[in-house]
Amino acid sequence: MTANKLYRSGELRPSQCTERQVKPNDVPAAKRYLTTIVNCLNRSWAAHFARAGLPFAKVRIGFITKPRRFCETAWIDASARYCDDERRFLVLLDRDLLSEPSDLFLFDVAAHEFGHHLQNLTGMGRAFDRHPYKGKSELNEQLRRYELQAECLAGVFIRSTWESLDRTTQDWETLLDIDRNSGDEQSEHRTHGKGRTIAAWLDKGFRSGSPAACNTWTVPSARVS
Repeated sequence: MTANKLYRSGELRPSQCTERQVKPNDVPAAKRYLTTIVNCLNRSWAAHFARAGLPFAKVRIGFITKPRRFCETAWIDASARYCDDERRFLVLLDRDLLSEPSDLFLFDVAAHEFGHHLQNLTGMGRAFDRHPYKGKSELNEQLRRYELQAECLAGVFIRSTWESLDRTTQDWETLLDIDRNSGDEQSEHRTHGKGRTIAAWLDKGFRSGSPAACNTWTVPSARVS
């Protein structure tokens, strides 16, 4: 986790990714939108892994409109979840997620779950599962490092597609504000980090454009609070 080859793989090269229009609470349109983004993610990261000499496998995506068991566990409050064993993630297309689909949050959801796929492909997911911890507090900190790394990797990908998106600086600031306002519940603070911390790691990945910026495992605890 601390010295993974992914950190030395260089910047993610610019790529084209066109967003489809999604109206509020339009589930079929959201499925088409997210499928397009996942295709972009698979294509871009596959090329990056090939250049770095890393093995790659595509992620798969599925959709649900009501919470259900996934990856042998109950669905905890989340917009999406990734399963290491299946190399697949599900997105919960409910009214909470689709009430304002014109912002970049849907894009970020897909890119974040793909971040977990990258952790899986590079062995960081397996190492995380086996990493020892002393007590619930230390476990929660490790969970935050894991989740914040996925958010940082999402920022790396968004940066690589930015020139192809019909987006403005205000769109990016709006997404950061969404992150800053997330994690309001204490349980979210414990396992995902405070909103300002989530936004900071997303922005760090975006500004760097490289997985090297996303080594959350070596920074002080205060940076993953």
